[in-house]
Amino acid sequence: MMDPDAKEGGPLEEAGGAGAESGPRDGSVECGAASPFRWLRRLSRELHWSFVLAVFAVYGACQGVGNAVGVVAASYYSKDVLRLQPSAAQFYQGIVDSPWVVKPVWGLLTDVVPVAGYRRRPYFLLAGVIGATSMLIISLQSNLGLIPAVLALTAQSAGAAIADVTLDALVAQNSITHPPLAADMQSLCGFCSSFGSLIGYSISGLLVHSMGAQGAIGLLSIPSALVFSAGILLKESRVTNFDYKQVHKKFYKAIQSMGTTLKCPEVWRPCLYIYVSLNLSLDIQGGMFYWYTDRLTGPGFSEEFIGVIYAVGAVGSLLGVVLYQSALKDYDFRSMLLWGQVLSSLTGMLDLALVTRVNTKMGIPDYVFAVIDCGVSVMVGKLQWMPVLVLCSKLCPPGIEGTFYALLMSIQNVGLLMSAWWGGLLLHTLNVTRSEFTNLWAVVLIRNVSRLLPLTLLFLVPQSDQNSTLLPAEMLHDDDSKEAVKDGSGSVQFSVLVADDSSCHPSIQDVQDERIKVTDDVGGDVELIPLMNKNRTVG
Repeated sequence: MMDPDAKEGGPLEEAGGAGAESGPRDGSVECGAASPFRWLRRLSRELHWSFVLAVFAVYGACQGVGNAVGVVAASYYSKDVLRLQPSAAQFYQGIVDSPWVVKPVWGLLTDVVPVAGYRRRPYFLLAGVIGATSMLIISLQSNLGLIPAVLALTAQSAGAAIADVTLDALVAQNSITHPPLAADMQSLCGFCSSFGSLIGYSISGLLVHSMGAQGAIGLLSIPSALVFSAGILLKESRVTNFDYKQVHKKFYKAIQSMGTTLKCPEVWRPCLYIYVSLNLSLDIQGGMFYWYTDRLTGPGFSEEFIGVIYAVGAVGSLLGVVLYQSALKDYDFRSMLLWGQVLSSLTGMLDLALVTRVNTKMGIPDYVFAVIDCGVSVMVGKLQWMPVLVLCSKLCPPGIEGTFYALLMSIQNVGLLMSAWWGGLLLHTLNVTRSEFTNLWAVVLIRNVSRLLPLTLLFLVPQSDQNSTLLPAEMLHDDDSKEAVKDGSGSVQFSVLVADDSSCHPSIQDVQDERIKVTDDVGGDVELIPLMNKNRTVG
């Protein structure tokens, strides 16, 4: 039910969070903050109001409010309706989140496979139909079995992932055609996502309490319907004379280029660290949630208060972004990730104090300590995640920035998925069930210790500051590619963040073949460089 890219650490959500708060910071952001109505009018006037509607639908309604309500509703649905054990809930949640692992596939489809002449609108429509239909099925079927329920939740996750990637493509495309608005668009996306999450978490508990988990899940069809509406209303030029016979070649060249890039030590080394660090940050959300809501052994929090805890976590996320942008964005990568892992382990000890009831011995009520725990943990999770996003953006070579960035996000999503499965296995091994929490303290302790293990691989991360260029010069500069782009012969056909529709012209393949032939005559060692640098987009 949630984007793995947006999970945030806390007593209920264990994995590190991500956000859309990236992009250049210039005067346009300050202008937008000072005068939001003027900011929105400017975006609507220069990019068309339908684009702004799409941002509100995808980031605000779907990923913001929808994701927040879905987190709480799906947790109660697994616990009270499907009657799953915590370890099983962890396992099936990993399956539900699996569509986010294949984000490059969605990106390549929306880039190189237009439908009825349109690149974006059909994918918004598809995402809306899939999301709304799957949520209505769960809501209206009272005796839905386990497998159909998991499939429906996975379908909704796929719809959200398709909408996310399609909107990312639109944002980057407009960033290239309207460079002064790039920061404004990123700020609008980040604001919609964060504010939507705050609203969603605030009302999620009330909805589950008044309508039940299935009723609350049924309401998630509304954000999907808004995504569908955005697809209908989106202003987009139509592609004509597209040669579908060339699609397989475009897919092959994109995959070949990404594989070549991953072989570069400056790329695979930090990627390995990021994957391992996420893999070893064990997700024990299922066990913690069941304990939080248990009225015999645990504190027995109500649905409303669970929503309050998540809402405080959303505030902590916003504070983490503000703190990072104002004080920490100029520190080097290695220092940020070092202290991020250490603080993540230390804040995890708050869960240990809560589970062992140390807080009550100190005179601090459970509900107060849980709110503090969630706010601090999510804030640290955001501080830990922001430099990872910056690092990933700097590992993307020119020409395939968007698709390669989606690949990096997928690698991270695989790490998050594995952390959920490892966490579920740990809960099962230590016999943490729906009603048995004797060993939950040991699960929390093992998770906290495991968060320190990735520090043994910290040498894989560059020690450069966050404003430095990380890729080697030959991957960043290619005169032939720049000249091709300048002459209009380059294309953006492999990037999830697409600048134009030049990939529709039949002459592109002839240009590519000629450039490959010239490179082969020079030497075989660099024959793939033109394929990697033939386009120019904004990552």
